[in-house]
Amino acid sequence: MAAQISLSPGPARRETLTRRIRLLVAATIAYNAVEAVVALTAGALASSTALIGFGLDSVVEVSSAAAVAWQFSAREHAVRQAREKSALRVIALSFFALAAYVAADAVRALAGTGAAERSVPGIVLAALSLAVMPFLSAAQRRAGRELGSASAVADSRQTLLCTYLSAVLLAGLLLNATVGWSWADPIAALVIAAVAVKEGRDAWRGKGCCAVPASPSRPASPSLPVSPEGEGSCGCRAGGGCCGVTG
Repeated sequence: MAAQISLSPGPARRETLTRRIRLLVAATIAYNAVEAVVALTAGALASSTALIGFGLDSVVEVSSAAAVAWQFSAREHAVRQAREKSALRVIALSFFALAAYVAADAVRALAGTGAAERSVPGIVLAALSLAVMPFLSAAQRRAGRELGSASAVADSRQTLLCTYLSAVLLAGLLLNATVGWSWADPIAALVIAAVAVKEGRDAWRGKGCCAVPASPSRPASPSLPVSPEGEGSCGCRAGGGCCGVTG
């Protein structure tokens, strides 16, 4: 019987990836803390539901990154794995709370209880986040997948969500500022809420956690569960490891 080869990185590589994730999480927390203050302040001044929702998303991102930081603060790999599910639950519940608040506020705005004003600081912030967030997300996602950490990948999806939301927010703020479409602001907020629900559901189920695919230097393990469609139990293609947390 052929020996099975693990997809898990060795101890030295695992330690390198762990340090990298810690640094990326720290950078995410620092940026999003500033982003939250600016967005919430600008949103309150302009009565912008979308900006306030974006600011709250930044708060959620801080809590999500903090959960991952807590998980990876443990020195032992086994302890970090044991904390995985709790970290995912925090991330998911944060998404759901954000979606509920933003959706309610957007409906209130669409009902005519107040039109959003033009916000230049909000436009600048959205454009800056659109430029910064993809790089943070991609770096953490690569490290999380190679390490096999569902929470690190879920947090990278949270950061990637900020990229999408930045684009939606920027479009809504520009439409309001240039052509006076005040309804574009709460519509953008509703899009933010819908995406947050999807990401929360995926985080709860541990989706998006596929490990790095097999390569000539790291063959796939024949024991990995693969569906008839050629995908693993969390959506991985045959030859890719999974680390999903379910239940």
